[in-house]
Amino acid sequence: MAGGWARDGAVQEQIDVSINDELARLKARRGPQGESLTHCADCEEPIPEKRRVAIPGVKLCIECQQERDSAYKSRGGINWRGSKDSQLK
Repeated sequence: MAGGWARDGAVQEQIDVSINDELARLKARRGPQGESLTHCADCEEPIPEKRRVAIPGVKLCIECQQERDSAYKSRGGINWRGSKDSQLK
C-alpha cells in the first residue's frame, strides 16, 4: 500500500535502510578485535604492554584513542531521510 506520492514498499524500504545504517554504525564502534598492535596505527608510538593486555585487539595509543573519542559526535534518533522537514530544505 502506497501512501501519498510514495510507491508500494517505499516505507518498508526506508525502514530497512535506516536499520542497516544504524547496524553499520554500531559495528564500526564495536571496538578493537583481533591481535593487539605493538605500535600505534596512527602515530607509530609504542603501545604499553599493560594496555595491550587490558584491551585485546587495541590498535591505538591512549592519546590517539582520546583524540578519536573526542571527535565522535553522537547522532540523534531522528530519521532525517524520512522526515518531512528534510524535504523542505
